Amino acid sequence: MIRSTPLGAAIGGGMANTRRRWIDRLLDPSANVVHKLQDSVVEPAWRRVTEGESRVPVTIAIAVAIVLEATLAARVANQPRWLVAGLSGALLVMLIAVNPRHLNRQSRWLRGLSLLLIAVMSVANIAAGARLVIDLVNGQGIRDPGKLLVTGGAIWLTNVIVFSLWYWEFDRGGPVSRALVPDTAPDFLFPQMASPELAPADWEAEYIDYLYVSFTNAMAFSPTDVMPMSRWTKLTMLLQSVVSLLIAVLVIARAVNILR
Repeated sequence: MIRSTPLGAAIGGGMANTRRRWIDRLLDPSANVVHKLQDSVVEPAWRRVTEGESRVPVTIAIAVAIVLEATLAARVANQPRWLVAGLSGALLVMLIAVNPRHLNRQSRWLRGLSLLLIAVMSVANIAAGARLVIDLVNGQGIRDPGKLLVTGGAIWLTNVIVFSLWYWEFDRGGPVSRALVPDTAPDFLFPQMASPELAPADWEAEYIDYLYVSFTNAMAFSPTDVMPMSRWTKLTMLLQSVVSLLIAVLVIARAVNILR
């Protein structure tokens, strides 16, 4: 249906060009250099209307987070286990059923469902993390160092995924807004935005980019190569750094203490 319109035709042509350039990059590097020279005079994808990113990467990340939360140690897990996992899974299935391939459908209720899903996952992980921290501070709870490290790691990784979803959902209005209304001020300044001449013309921020931002912020406790531009991004990254540091320090200290 979408290809019957001029915009749909342009999107279809863009997908074909992207596939051809991947083949050129693999089999004919010199042709890829020519494409890059041509791209230098083309408006970057993040500044024009595109088909929208694939739903696959974000779906995989959410599924991983659901599994991590559902398999936490009983001491810190949310009870009953099926409640959070079932609710999160149901919301995810609804989102996939309505918009299965590319995120380019503007809908208030779809965005509401997406935000509700992230909120449910966030509250569940906060509750599990709070139980773990309280046990660690009081010297109680999980006694096996291996199980403690696995549990702490699962909560830490879920935290990374949850924050990446918040970044992805709110930067420049979310994935659909970035695809259809690109002329908005960025909340995150990626290197490809600051130096477009060094990036492919078809580059635009997708979920994997926000997962990278979240992971590096959790590891370094500060921004790395992607800069927060708005106040909400700075405060959210600050909160994530504090939470990540707290979990890492307490879990490792407790595990070492048990081993002694």
